[in-house]
Amino acid sequence: MRTRKFGLILSAAVVAITCQAQTQVNVNVDLLKSQGAYKPIYSWFGYDESNYGMMKYGRQLTKELHDLSPVPVHIRAHFLFNSGNGVPEVKWSSSNVFSLDANGKPVYDFTITDKMFDAYKEEGVQPMVELGFMPKDLASTVPGITEYQLHYPAPTNGGSVNNPPKDYKMWGELVRKYVEHLAERYGRDQVSNWYFEVWNEPDISYWHGTQEEYFKLYDYSVANVRAVLPRAKVGGPAATGPASPKASAFLEAFLKHCENDKNAADGKPIPLDFISFHPKGRPRLVDRHVRMGISDELKSAKNGYEIVSKFPKYKQTPIILSEADPEGCAGCSMRVNPANAYRNGPLYPAYTAVAMKGLIDLEQAAGVNLISMLSWAFEFEGKDYFEGFRTLASNGVDKPVLNVFRMAGLMSGDRVTTTSTGQVPVNDIVEQGVRQQPDIDAFATKAAHEAAVMMWNYHDDDVAGPIAPVQVTITGIPAGVKKVLLEHYRIDESHSNSYTVWKAMGSPQSPTPEQYAQLQAAGQLELLTSPKWLDVSEGKVVIDTNLPRQATSLLHLKW
Repeated sequence: MRTRKFGLILSAAVVAITCQAQTQVNVNVDLLKSQGAYKPIYSWFGYDESNYGMMKYGRQLTKELHDLSPVPVHIRAHFLFNSGNGVPEVKWSSSNVFSLDANGKPVYDFTITDKMFDAYKEEGVQPMVELGFMPKDLASTVPGITEYQLHYPAPTNGGSVNNPPKDYKMWGELVRKYVEHLAERYGRDQVSNWYFEVWNEPDISYWHGTQEEYFKLYDYSVANVRAVLPRAKVGGPAATGPASPKASAFLEAFLKHCENDKNAADGKPIPLDFISFHPKGRPRLVDRHVRMGISDELKSAKNGYEIVSKFPKYKQTPIILSEADPEGCAGCSMRVNPANAYRNGPLYPAYTAVAMKGLIDLEQAAGVNLISMLSWAFEFEGKDYFEGFRTLASNGVDKPVLNVFRMAGLMSGDRVTTTSTGQVPVNDIVEQGVRQQPDIDAFATKAAHEAAVMMWNYHDDDVAGPIAPVQVTITGIPAGVKKVLLEHYRIDESHSNSYTVWKAMGSPQSPTPEQYAQLQAAGQLELLTSPKWLDVSEGKVVIDTNLPRQATSLLHLKW
């Protein structure tokens, strides 16, 4: 992490807008008012192409994800059970774990998934094991579906890879054999701490069966996981976000099934250690600029929380938002959908910071137990630099969004009370998004000898706006502390932003070694100013700064 200066050439129009007067925003942080433990919901990531995790840039990024967090980082990936040769494509991977021999007997081969999970182990992250999709020889026949795999840009969930099993007992045996192998290879105690999730989005075309058939799949899956590891964490349904009546009904029906029915596999009560669903936003182009849809994501999460809270048995069951993103297609580049242009610059991290706070605020209002905001973003091997996929890095160059997770990793202890005169209330964001005044807000933490304040100047519309003068007042610093060390980190157009540097180079697709080194350095989390000591008066410090539109800051104090 370092400080640097980077000159930007702004058009006269942009200068005129950014120089408009902006009323000072006052942010107050009270370190004495705890709102409970800071839960690292940020430390979860996922991606379609599971094979990428063992490739050059995939391994590099996996290590960086481990390094950004003091707590375990969890990785979820699709296609662990797919038939194939292990060569990834966009929105596709395979492992060939299961096939039938000439006599119809199962053959198990865990060679490819061993390489994936070995890479996770070597880089220090923990798998979240998604049990899916259907091996070719185990897929049932569904009318109108004749091919096993469809290739992007065709809907890759349109083949028999998403069919129900033709034999549920054989599926259950596959799950049991797989978990036995994982326990033997990586240790029973270790694997017992992993999360096992059944399938992905079975309420839409990722599942070509009925709701009841998914419940049966869930039953056979969790029964066989638990048969091997009685303490393993099992859950689902990994449904789409309950933003529609259909999605809401599916989640509610699933919870009723787990609460009231007997397991179809063994007749026992149905285990459910976590509840998962996928809230998503919806960006679009408006007047030739990107307008984000954060209200869609937060409204979907709020609806999901409210459904869970209807069930006293499950109200404190951990909720894993096993995909929580600005929209729904990581593999659709901005060439395919121009509204995805938000992904390369500072708008994506600012959106993520607002979503993080919003998801936590809504969780607390509903009285449920959120533990994960999993970002469905990783990297794509062999693609153009900054092509506009929903990724954390591009050809080994970290993008600005990765730095908001680095900021979150510097926060610890208890979450404490913040107020801001520039805040848009979370319920207004749920209903209307951030379409009028920007959301200039913060959340903060306090640990034994440090505190941290993350703050942002966010607007749904990705257009230039006034720079906001912000005064941050932090009270409740322990008695006897006379000075604190301030480290001020920043993500904006000219800090922690490899994309700006790449464009200034002329957008090279074959950067020189010197350029590549510069890009990698520019992708790291960067200090806005040199660290400095601040005097503490009666347990209080006051920090003045300016916050550009779509910028995110972290004020990190040590004493």
